[in-house]
Amino acid sequence: MHGEPITILLVEDDLAHAEIVRRNFEKSRIANRLIHVSDGQAALDYLYGREAFSDPLQAPRPGLVLLDLRLPKIDGLEVLRTIKADTVLSQIPVVILTTSAAESDVARAYDSHANSYLVKPVDFSQFVELMEVLGYYWLVWNQHPKSEV
Repeated sequence: MHGEPITILLVEDDLAHAEIVRRNFEKSRIANRLIHVSDGQAALDYLYGREAFSDPLQAPRPGLVLLDLRLPKIDGLEVLRTIKADTVLSQIPVVILTTSAAESDVARAYDSHANSYLVKPVDFSQFVELMEVLGYYWLVWNQHPKSEV
């Protein structure tokens, strides 16, 4: 891997999908640290250092957010809009990773400044392959601005 490893915030309510992501990144040695939260409120608490995430050593700023759309408490599109409206958080790449291929969801995500929109394949092996490609693209080949935090 080129450069420094980054923290990835995975916002995913489906524990099986979260485990696929974790195992694939671990197997590929893609990510230094994967933080998983299962709802939109927890994602915002993490990003703003609130509640259980108030210690910046335990909850460092992520270099990438993998965000599901259909989330409990606060919907993924609202989380995306909040991130992209915040001058401090807006440079963090947000990749929508969801089961929805609906054109309206894709359009709303890009209108809200998503950096990428990926539909989770139903087939397990294709999902694993998608995670591998995603990991290499965003964490190895893509250039990130230096964080000011």
